[in-house]
Amino acid sequence: MRNKLLLACGSLIGVIAHADAAAQNYPVKPVRIIVPTPAGGNPDFIARPVAQKMSESLRQTFIIDNRPGAAGTIGVELATRAVPDGYTLLFGAIGHVATPPALYEKLTYDATRDLAAISLLADAPFALFVHPSLPAKSVRELVALAKARPGQITYASFGVGSFPHFVTEALNSATGVKMVHVPYKGSAPAATALLGGEVMAGFDALQSTLQYVRAKRLRALAIGSPQRAKVAPEIMTFAEAGFPNVSSSAWFGLFAPANTPRDIVTKLNSEAVKALAVPEVRDLFERAGIIPVGSTPEQFAQQVRSDIAKYGKVAREAGIRAE
Repeated sequence: MRNKLLLACGSLIGVIAHADAAAQNYPVKPVRIIVPTPAGGNPDFIARPVAQKMSESLRQTFIIDNRPGAAGTIGVELATRAVPDGYTLLFGAIGHVATPPALYEKLTYDATRDLAAISLLADAPFALFVHPSLPAKSVRELVALAKARPGQITYASFGVGSFPHFVTEALNSATGVKMVHVPYKGSAPAATALLGGEVMAGFDALQSTLQYVRAKRLRALAIGSPQRAKVAPEIMTFAEAGFPNVSSSAWFGLFAPANTPRDIVTKLNSEAVKALAVPEVRDLFERAGIIPVGSTPEQFAQQVRSDIAKYGKVAREAGIRAE
């Protein structure tokens, strides 16, 4: 019995030693990063520079694998089913990870159980824009107008269950108004509708809309970040506008499948945070209105849990369900 116990202990020590050695040598082959959106969008814009810097630092290829579909859930599911060895990662946004549990009754995975958070990488604050024909030059004036014209102020989103849909309904709830939702098939048609006056308001990222503000084709009322954006310091925050509980910042972060060795998660976290500190990366992001962040795995995991609960509540109150 004693010999069997010693043999079992020896085997366990061997497994642990092998795992430690694997983590120390990691990565020894190319690493795939699943991005659950088509190539060329905001996620790609953030994921590729970070992946490039991690590749240079670790002297191994990091490959971006775009897997769009079903509000990002196809790519997320693929990541949760991958071998947890650090060679398949997920670059996920708030709309791919935190809001789908509120939209779909039967997801094949649980994001908090089946994904290991590595690091929050960046925040993309969304601003609230209105068409210039609307006589509202502040959030308070928009709220007053919406209360005076119940059911008449329309807002655009990128589709049912998109991030702008969630944040506008959260604004409705926080202010006691009911702006009318008009969903479009993506950010480009939503922006076109707002520019053309088909709808009166809408949330969007600065990267794609700031040019229209500067051209006075849209009016920006407030931005949903803790501080004003460096690229547009003239746009006040919601807190400054008198609505401190309104947030409309979309995060982007790096995940691994659950049960990925802790040493590998720690190594990837260190490399991701280091990549975000590179001046050319920070400058690239900030010029686009994106805030480079970086976090511990624990901080990011808590952010994910908090937002799943937050947007689940918004969905229940507003009756948001996937079509």
